[in-house]
Amino acid sequence: MNVRRSAAALAASAVLCVGAAPAALADTAPPASPSAPPAIPDGLYGKGDPTYDGVWRQSFALLAQHTVGVKPSLKAVVWLAGQQCQNGGFPSFRPNVAVACDANTMYDTNATAAAVQALKALGGHDAEAKSGVDWLKSVQNEDGGWSYAPDSPSDANSTAVVISALAVAGEKPAEIRSKAGKSAYEGLLAFQLGCAAEPAADRGAFAYQPTDGKLLANGDATAAAALAGLGKGAAVVPSAENTPAAPLACPAANAADPVAAAQGAAGYLAEALKKDGHLTAVTPGADQPTPDTGNTVDAVLALAAAGHKESAAGALKWLETNSAEWAKGKPAALGTLVLAAHATGNDPKSFGGTDLVAALNATGPAPQGADTEATEVDSKKEKPSGGQNVWWIVGSCAAAGVGIGILLSGRRKKNHS
Repeated sequence: MNVRRSAAALAASAVLCVGAAPAALADTAPPASPSAPPAIPDGLYGKGDPTYDGVWRQSFALLAQHTVGVKPSLKAVVWLAGQQCQNGGFPSFRPNVAVACDANTMYDTNATAAAVQALKALGGHDAEAKSGVDWLKSVQNEDGGWSYAPDSPSDANSTAVVISALAVAGEKPAEIRSKAGKSAYEGLLAFQLGCAAEPAADRGAFAYQPTDGKLLANGDATAAAALAGLGKGAAVVPSAENTPAAPLACPAANAADPVAAAQGAAGYLAEALKKDGHLTAVTPGADQPTPDTGNTVDAVLALAAAGHKESAAGALKWLETNSAEWAKGKPAALGTLVLAAHATGNDPKSFGGTDLVAALNATGPAPQGADTEATEVDSKKEKPSGGQNVWWIVGSCAAAGVGIGILLSGRRKKNHS
């Protein structure tokens, strides 16, 4: 999840560098100095720069709160709904909602899909959710899939999160077709490593995008695709079903069945988690793989959705011990942990000694009638980091292209987002 948003940040930076920067800069007043931190909008969760993840993190914070019975702050809900453009799409972040979206607006399918899930769950926002769904349908690629930014090649991550949003909104992804006649599920299943994949352990996994014509297993894409294939969103309802995940059935009886594809993806994730209890990633500049906490959380959520809590138990235990620093002060990370704990039938208020719900609440405006005192994860209040604001883009264009190549190359070669 986190690497997905990092890639989005680099991609957005590159786009701005080739022409959209003036439009983005026009929406904000020049800071006092190049290093001045951006103002955090009233109602937004998190203290970091929201330029690339404002809508995404807000959506997961609100969705997680609602899922565990916390009534989100009205201010926070209004902020999210206000980020939507007139055509129904959401950018990653609108710094000035008084300025209408236009041809230079950088729309974000992932942010729109996350917002649709949150607004649909909260209730009372059916019109906004439908408008978001209609926009997502309008930017479907001819192959049936979606890209992070419209008019770019489809990727499994974006296709999966859009399908999940469509399903949550009551749509039937199998019936949503592109102008070329391809369904949303056809777009997604094209990224799955099938029975001919080698090594055999990679069968059932999903690739982010083809690399040199090959599909390479990717943990983030696989977890997202499992949810989508099952027709579920991130707010997974706990189930009594608890069976071990099985490898992809080969030879495949029905290669076009999204549920079978999702179960094959779950089998891959379960096997990948067995060795250390977590997924791994190779970050730029590192010699060895390191634990990938974000994708491990996503894998647990996917396994729970597929009815395989037993296969997720070891990873959940690892997360209880190792996720505190990773999630500290981060609404999307805390929200996803809350959702994973809830989906597996565990108490997110007592997760490895941490009250995840209180920690999440403490990152933004107080929920209605809730005690926001946090423990451990957010026990020490952090000052705003300042992050990177839109003015930083101007000085980072040269590095953006290199960064995108390194990051996306790494994410396609290893099991991470």
